[in-house]
Amino acid sequence: MENFVVSARKYRPVGFEEVVGQEHITTTLKNAIDSQQLAQALLFCGPRGVGKTTCARIVARLINEQNIDNPLLGNDTFNIYELDAASNNSVDDIRNLIDQVRYPPQQGKFKVYIIDEVHMLSNQAFNAFLKTLEEPPSYAIFILATTEKHKVIPTILSRCQIFDFNRIEITDITSQLQKIADKEGIKVEQEALDLIAQKADGAMRDALSLFDLIVTFSGKHVTYQATIDNLHILDYDYYFRMTEALMSENTSEVLLILDDILKKGFDAQNFIIGLNSHFRDLMVCKDPQTIQLLTVSDSIKERYNEQSQSTPISFLLSALNIGNQCDIGYKASKNQRLHVELALLKMAHLNAAISMASMGTSGDSSKKKA
Repeated sequence: MENFVVSARKYRPVGFEEVVGQEHITTTLKNAIDSQQLAQALLFCGPRGVGKTTCARIVARLINEQNIDNPLLGNDTFNIYELDAASNNSVDDIRNLIDQVRYPPQQGKFKVYIIDEVHMLSNQAFNAFLKTLEEPPSYAIFILATTEKHKVIPTILSRCQIFDFNRIEITDITSQLQKIADKEGIKVEQEALDLIAQKADGAMRDALSLFDLIVTFSGKHVTYQATIDNLHILDYDYYFRMTEALMSENTSEVLLILDDILKKGFDAQNFIIGLNSHFRDLMVCKDPQTIQLLTVSDSIKERYNEQSQSTPISFLLSALNIGNQCDIGYKASKNQRLHVELALLKMAHLNAAISMASMGTSGDSSKKKA
């Protein structure tokens, strides 16, 4: 049996042009390398899985003028020395690294030291590192990576050129997944890619891991239904049906839909959070200028458009307020199912309450005129 290589490694970018969604970073680094104005201390900040370590390795390859076609090769080729500060955070670990820095590279022009999760270093380790970071040898480049920049002490920040990585847009993730699917000969539905991209929450590595999981489950044909089943995600249809039942004040249907959701093993709080997001998306569809904020497939977007036309903004705002209060109080509730049911029943009678309130207002105004 051949060794399986996960997509996150197999399709790891080997050049800046392959990095997804970080053009502001890759353009700056490429120009700095081309003009030989690269700083010797760089700090890469941003969420997990967005390309910090990948960009560090690309920098190491380019400054040493080495070519590589296989991203699975080891780091020794690039004179890369990686330190995981999460498990090597003592002052002795940093002193060992500083001792290595004294020796120039035997191959290539530069030695690149990548310190991942640098915010995990102890204060003593930070202080031991300060002098070397401020005045490193001409052949040493330090690239620090962190997901929590606010935990890095100011004296370290002031010695580094800081690059802030963004969460990757859903459209960029789906485009990259489609390219990989084409290369692997996998037929995949667009709705499935959109769902994977949303679940990844802006992290390309997470998206690739989820993609591998779905492909293993589905084979060479990835469908939307298989994706929601495998990732244990509620289908959009539940939210559309629930909104219709709430608008028609059909309390029996509301309770039956919730019961069906709970029987499938979904958490009631996650459903309320998802319903709030659904109401938000319906409000987004009210205005052509904001509809671009809706990150779903064209077929789902058309359903949102249709339902938003029949759902008053007063209902959506009031329902969002009730749903938000339900979410806040969920953990403290002794009977959590009843807590959610009560919130849904309040939503189901919102239209009647709004009508009564408007009638009362009009009645008061007519009395004043009289």
